[in-house]
Amino acid sequence: MDTTKKVPNVAVANFKRTKIIATIGPSTDSYESILDLIKAGANGIRLNFSHGTYEERERQIKWIRKASKSYGKPMAIIMDLQGPKMRLGDFDGIINVQTGQNLTFKYKADYERSGIIPTQFDLSQKVKRGESLYLFDGKVRTTVTSVKDDIIHARAENDGFLIKRKGMNLPDTDFGGDVITKKDKADLAFGSTQDIDYVAQSFVQTAQDLRNMRKLMKNLGMTAKLIVKFETKAAVENMTEIVEETDVVMIARGDLAVEAAAESVPIVQRQLIGLGIKYAKPTIVATQMLFSMTETPEPTRAEVSDVATAVILGADCVMLSDETANGKYPIHAVEVMKRIIMYTQNNMPLAVKFYEVDALPPTRQRAICEAVISLADNVAAKAIVAETKSGGVALQIIALRPNRPVIAVTSDSRVAQQLAIVYGTKSYVRPDDKLQAVKLTNWLRQSNVLNKGDMIVTATGQHPGVVGTTDTIKVRVLE
Repeated sequence: MDTTKKVPNVAVANFKRTKIIATIGPSTDSYESILDLIKAGANGIRLNFSHGTYEERERQIKWIRKASKSYGKPMAIIMDLQGPKMRLGDFDGIINVQTGQNLTFKYKADYERSGIIPTQFDLSQKVKRGESLYLFDGKVRTTVTSVKDDIIHARAENDGFLIKRKGMNLPDTDFGGDVITKKDKADLAFGSTQDIDYVAQSFVQTAQDLRNMRKLMKNLGMTAKLIVKFETKAAVENMTEIVEETDVVMIARGDLAVEAAAESVPIVQRQLIGLGIKYAKPTIVATQMLFSMTETPEPTRAEVSDVATAVILGADCVMLSDETANGKYPIHAVEVMKRIIMYTQNNMPLAVKFYEVDALPPTRQRAICEAVISLADNVAAKAIVAETKSGGVALQIIALRPNRPVIAVTSDSRVAQQLAIVYGTKSYVRPDDKLQAVKLTNWLRQSNVLNKGDMIVTATGQHPGVVGTTDTIKVRVLE
């Protein structure tokens, strides 16, 4: 579906560089709310498959596409799989915990009859003596002392309390590649029948987990790209090879803070953004960015600083979760996030440099991209226009973080939707044509998105519609 026939409502100079992803939930479960999120500045919509029914998801996807077409703005739809999310099972009331106390856990145990705390996932085949077992988002920390007859025995390391269905984290446990659950497979089969742009894989530990997911997606005929969610200690330890294997990186700071220690998260965030730029893989900073706005109409100063820092570091996207899914001010949260992004990009006090990016070996495509950006800077171009079939050349140009917006033109609507969450990129769908970029910029000029006398630099190929054939750079002054 082409959502790029309508004239953009902002001039090219005012394009937002860092993109916004909003999560749909009870607070935004209507066509009108989704349209309002898009108008407020959202570029991608996340569907959390930990909750909801297929009927709800199918309805929401149709709403997103309808709103996207109505407003004339490509939107990326992200299917976020639950993964092996370990949770406590059901029991009444609260369980008080004291330091040194022995706790027992078993899959689907009856706490009232046995005194054994139930879990929703059979961990007895995974955990080993001496490993850490964190409960209730790390509020109660325990150490496994033994595993016998499918019952896990653990010693409490601090006082606290437990309530039903709260999360469990096992930072020391190796799941041996078994991170794609039956629910994930069923959800993926459903997603293969829907208009999905990205699949986000949860609790990844190694690059092999991603390869296993890609195989499933390929067998289902999916054209969606793969997002890895960094939220385990093992993933951080295998950071580089995982980034090389994935299409997009999400820094899921909630579980990551529990698994890898909260103080490590700001450093891991910077490392992952740097690797994303190095390997031309878009990065998403997620979790609690404007969390106070679930209840209050204004963010804290620390939250404003958090969003601005992600912008300064060069993250492709910042993401809202509870703020738009369950919050009292979902649309306003997007508006506030956009306001922070725009102010930061227009008043950037410093340029961030990731030294490993300079160590990349030279390639033909990288050389072309560097030449495009250098030429655009030297002639003070208003924009860089890139013809792309797969989105690859746009990603390579953007990885070098040019100071000018990149207008990507492709014949593939899926690619245009996927590029919607890429830093500094505005994507359009047009038929493959040797004058594809010229025709698009003529239309933008006629629509006053670009102006007479504006200079643009285009990156094109001799063979329109063929992947990897970008070989021509042109400077054009608009009439």
